[in-house]
Amino acid sequence: MAAATDNWPDEGELLVCTVKNVRENGAYLSLDTYPGKEGFVFIGEIAAGWVRNIRTHVREGQRVVAKVTGVRVERKSVSLSIKAVNEERRRATLQSWKNEQRATQIMRVAADRVGWDHEKTVTVSDEMKDAFGTLYGALEECAISENALADSGFEGSWMGVVTELAIENIVPPFVEIRGKFDIEVWGPEGVNAIKEALISTEACADGLEEVILTCHYDGAPHYRVDIRAPDYPSAESVWEAAQKAATESIGSVEGSIAIERL
Repeated sequence: MAAATDNWPDEGELLVCTVKNVRENGAYLSLDTYPGKEGFVFIGEIAAGWVRNIRTHVREGQRVVAKVTGVRVERKSVSLSIKAVNEERRRATLQSWKNEQRATQIMRVAADRVGWDHEKTVTVSDEMKDAFGTLYGALEECAISENALADSGFEGSWMGVVTELAIENIVPPFVEIRGKFDIEVWGPEGVNAIKEALISTEACADGLEEVILTCHYDGAPHYRVDIRAPDYPSAESVWEAAQKAATESIGSVEGSIAIERL
């Protein structure tokens, strides 16, 4: 979402707006996603059909979603249509806007905790938007995976603060955790013993709704364990079971296992 005062919306873009001034022939709307800018929606674009009284459809202070039908930068003019936005797109656009507002507030809290000024907060937030598409999307990924920022090339102790706040404040569709097994078997069972250990590990998720555990070969003796679950308690529970299963399996042969949470 654009926020800089020198940016203008594109034709066809859906915007969250606040009704600023209602006239007989239309209404002026403040463009909430483009602070400092406003547009005009003619009465014929307020609602489908004949609008007898415009004030029965819009009122000052009301938040609406409007489609950009024209932009004339030289005149600083934006034409809008409310009737061109169906209910499904209205709800989706409004929810996306609310999500970005919430994400911005979370970043303000993070900034207070790590001692950033406004400029630094905006810079990092913009970098996260570039990496993940939206600021809310970035925080949602942090809530899904504790390594999301690091995996995207970010560095610094601030990542732990942002991730912690994301986990506390955002409910993601699922979460992911990752671990590593370093397994060596020097007895006659060899590779078969390692295979059995990984099979017993993956079996820890059998019968658990919406929980997926997969093991991956990362080059001997390294094996990665990925767990996807609906929430962190479920994921951590499966991770504990996976460690126990693998340890017991390797413990029954001549070998060793080292476990690390990634």
